[in-house]
Formats: sequence, structure tokens, C-alpha cells
Amino acid sequence: MNPLHRTQPAPASDSTLTAAIVELAREASIELNVQDVLHLPASRALLPPGQRIYVSFLPKQSWQQTVAASVAVSSAGFEPVPHLPVRLIPDQKTLEQTLSDLVGQAQVHEVLLIAGDYDSAVGPYESVSDVLRTGALERAGMRRVCVAGHPEGHPKVALDVIRRAEREKLELAANAGLIPRLLTQFFSEPEPFLMWMEELRREGIRVEAVAGMAGPSRLATLLKFALRCGAGPSIRALGARPGSFAKLLSDHGPENLVRALAVARLRAETDFSGVHLFCFGGLLRSCEWLHAIAGCRFRLTDDSGFAPE
Repeated sequence: MNPLHRTQPAPASDSTLTAAIVELAREASIELNVQDVLHLPASRALLPPGQRIYVSFLPKQSWQQTVAASVAVSSAGFEPVPHLPVRLIPDQKTLEQTLSDLVGQAQVHEVLLIAGDYDSAVGPYESVSDVLRTGALERAGMRRVCVAGHPEGHPKVALDVIRRAEREKLELAANAGLIPRLLTQFFSEPEPFLMWMEELRREGIRVEAVAGMAGPSRLATLLKFALRCGAGPSIRALGARPGSFAKLLSDHGPENLVRALAVARLRAETDFSGVHLFCFGGLLRSCEWLHAIAGCRFRLTDDSGFAPE
């Protein structure tokens, strides 16, 4: 049954809803790129120790830079989860050496495997499943693996192909003794995500699933990343709504989306594991937003969102 079509229970009280939003912020993971490493000392005052920080992979980035950024994240007291775009891995030796360095130097226990939005592979790995089949992760000492989920599909890949790939990755990870986690592409409306979650649970897939969303950023910046990353229609549709150039330069935050997901959680319509912020507007800006929300420094608003204070 579509979770959006069930008979709706009475609305949660403001205090209960506020507590649910705070919980999502306190449990959230976040992301940085190698250029954000200099902001890690400041982020320590804003994020709790041990928080998961994903390390993205920028165009022309080296594997050594990924290792160095992961070391910096670990040294700052956080848990690094580096991105490994498999189509950029040239050979088995590079894969095994990078994993060994991440484990040995940065105490990495989990990586995010993605194909990467590249037309072809530079080496033998066309898909995430190709890397999972090598056994390299478990040999290196990895305990978990994070893979991408696409509730809204992908503009360049047929939906049935996406769904088969999601399930194959989870099966291969489990068979390898790794604990899998799904992290979604970023989206801006809750309905596709909630329906995707229900589909997973209906099929008996009980893995952790994390809702990816853009942290506070300018709308124009968000749309630029949406085009680059193959984001789904709910993000691309934002480009049709601004109505003026000034709106493109205005801020766009995840408040309405976070509140909608908190409501769905309270109603037991879904059991997703948490939220993740993609920091398109900058690491510190997203850290400050999480710090305010986790500290309950916001007010609920009449437009089904909330306003940080």
C-alpha cells in the first residue's frame, strides 16, 4: 500500500515533532571535499565526536588526496567514509593499495562505492558490483560498504536496470560478510523516497537506508550539481519554479523535506535510518545548520517547514 494513501492518524504535537527533527539532525551524516579539510578544526565545535563524514571525490582528484583527507577527518575525531568512484580505478593494484592505505592510515571501516558519472571506465571496473566481486574490501579489513540508492531513478539509466543493480549490490555485499548501507541520491520531495522505502521493505530488504539531501545552499548552486550528478526529477523541477533570477540566488534549505520525513517516521510509515547532507553550499554552512537544529534552535513554521534561529 502506498504510504501516502493510508488513513492518516492525528497530527503529532509540536513538541513531539520538534523532538523528531532534532533526532534526525543529531544522527545525520555530512560530506566534505578535499578543499574543505581546512575547515575541520572549526567543525569540531559544531558536530559531535564520531559523526560520519563522507569524503567526496572531485574531478582530477588523486587517490592519495582521498587518503590524506580521510586521515584528517579521522584525526579530527570523526568517522571518515570516502567515496570510491569505481570507473576511475585503473587496476586491481590501485584498488588494493588505496583500500590498504585507507584502513591503515585513516582507520576507515566503510567506503561509499559509486560507479561515478563517467561514460566509460578507465580500468576493469564498470560497476560497483565488479569491485564487490573482487573480495578486495573484506581482504583490506572493511566492515561495511555504502552503495547508492536512486528513489527517483537516473536520467541516463532505465529504472529496471537501476533497481536490479541496487539489489545486486546489496546481495554481493552481504555474501562477502560486509554490512551494507544505502545512501540515496539527493532529492527534494518525500513521496518518491517513501515509496522506494516501502518497495524495499515489501521485498524483504531490511538494510539501513539513508535519505540524501542538499544542505543549505543557493538554488542556482543546487541546480548546477543536480545536472552534474544526474539527480532525479524532484530536484530538476526546482529549476522551473524560481520565476526570477533573484530567486536563483536565494537560499534553499532542507527544512520542509526534513520535517516531512520526521512526520512519516512518527507515523510509522517508514523506517529509514537517517539523513545525510550533501554540502553544496559549503561544509561549515551545513555544519552550522546541523548544530542549530540538533540544539533545538528552530521554530516550526506554517509552510510545513521550520526556521533555524
